[in-house]
Amino acid sequence: MGGPQSASAVRIEGITKVFEGRLGSPSVTALEDINMEVAQGEFCVLIGPSGCGKSTFLKIVAGLIRPTAGSVYVGANAVTGPGRDRGVVFQEYALFPWMSVRENVKFGLRLKGLSRNECDEAASRYIALVGLRASEGKFPHELSGGMRQRVAIARALAVDPQILLMDEPFGALDYFTRRNMQREVAKIWQITKKTILFVTHNIDEAVILADRIVAFTTTPGTVSEVIPVQLPRPRLEEELLSNPEYVEIKGRLLTLLNGDSH
Repeated sequence: MGGPQSASAVRIEGITKVFEGRLGSPSVTALEDINMEVAQGEFCVLIGPSGCGKSTFLKIVAGLIRPTAGSVYVGANAVTGPGRDRGVVFQEYALFPWMSVRENVKFGLRLKGLSRNECDEAASRYIALVGLRASEGKFPHELSGGMRQRVAIARALAVDPQILLMDEPFGALDYFTRRNMQREVAKIWQITKKTILFVTHNIDEAVILADRIVAFTTTPGTVSEVIPVQLPRPRLEEELLSNPEYVEIKGRLLTLLNGDSH
């Protein structure tokens, strides 16, 4: 098959990943024959139980891991390794501790070979977008977890990737910070119109953020169901609790994930 159609930002064709066993232990099939597409500008959320291969899948799309079989396309280009067309945000903030907020955000811009003025302009724009203008001179150890994750998001966005890949980015945050970050990311997505592929195991988070939820089964990871989410935005958890569509989608996901855990 060829590359994706123009409406697709990402296309996954027959992705399988087998990890070979060590010292005589059996090999493990983490992912098996995954086929899916993510549309331009879509907020697509992957959900599944722990150990279902979600993070492995995202790393394959990022080009950090090679699949055993199958192909990933971003636009018309096959993924053969990491690239500037994909920005990645992990649960661990992965910031340089010796660099200020501003210098962390500028790091990828300098690698692109932009001039000092271009770096400064882009850094200022994305620091403002994530609401950290007042903290741009601070270092990571001076920031809260939520603020550090905002820096990581600004750094990923500043290089203007086609796709933003987010691997459980709020998993280490407390409940209230997590809710605030969900709202922030939804707002940033609506402003930037970026395509986002977001991994979580939190059902509420999936429904609050997604245009479409792709549910994975476990061992080996495969796509079990794709659920469109057409709830109006912005989505506030306290307002959704009484929405019949929200209750139905959450129920379907609970059934899928609970059934997969036995």
